[in-house]
Amino acid sequence: MNEKKLRSKSKHDRMVNAVIYIVLILISIVWLFPFVGLVLQSFRSYATEYGGMVAYMVPKEFSLDNYMWLFGSESSFPRWYLNTLIIAIFVAILNTIMIVAVAYALSRSRFAGRTFMMQLWLILGMFPGFLTMICLYFLLKQFGLTQQGAIPGLILVTCASSGMGYYVCKGYFDTIPKALDEAARIDGASNARIMMTIIMPLTKPIIIYTALTAFMAPWCDYVFASYVAFGYSDSYNVAVALTRWVWTNDYQGYYTRFCAGGVLVAIPVTILFMCLQKYYVEGVTGGAVKG
Repeated sequence: MNEKKLRSKSKHDRMVNAVIYIVLILISIVWLFPFVGLVLQSFRSYATEYGGMVAYMVPKEFSLDNYMWLFGSESSFPRWYLNTLIIAIFVAILNTIMIVAVAYALSRSRFAGRTFMMQLWLILGMFPGFLTMICLYFLLKQFGLTQQGAIPGLILVTCASSGMGYYVCKGYFDTIPKALDEAARIDGASNARIMMTIIMPLTKPIIIYTALTAFMAPWCDYVFASYVAFGYSDSYNVAVALTRWVWTNDYQGYYTRFCAGGVLVAIPVTILFMCLQKYYVEGVTGGAVKG
């Protein structure tokens, strides 16, 4: 009787798993469809297929013309790509340093006004950044950090309030036993040495997560970047520049080039996530403190 029940339960589990897998496959197809279309359209040649809106997705003739055009003399794509890379790298480094420093101080130290400061930052973080966009633009303009100076201006604005994003990182620091800090202090270690030699190796996953999210913000930024660099194409990032392409009268000609640029924009982020995804599930304090 028990064996019959086990067989029935096993059959039921297989049916449930089959339904779940089918649903997940359908969702994946729907989710991946636009990306597959983007990649395929990037290999469609404007010269051979007239660049117009066609009734098929797979190109009749694959070509690298769009990618070659992006790096040709007629295109400023390499400059825009470099602008975006410079902004993203500087923002990722500076934001990570500031967020980790603030999170460490709030997690391991106790001082007057600490709770009030955390609550105030949490409340301020609920307001969207768009509320200050116009004010920030005119402030940057006073210091010459718009148009020609848009790149340092975007770096400055993105990093200015990065410390307010401490919350997730602080929660991660709180999971590390303070017994490690106390043991190090008994041996004469300073706060800086504790942070660099003990806490940092244990918090590698959250540091990488912070760096990735900081890198993604300017890499995908369009709204504020379009305001700051308005009218000066040499300071555009790729999001602003590619949008300007599809606004031209030659929409059909630039569409496939827009798709090729979108593929190249997605490559660095995809590589980063593929190389660093193992840190998302890495344990932090397993075995660090013996009970």
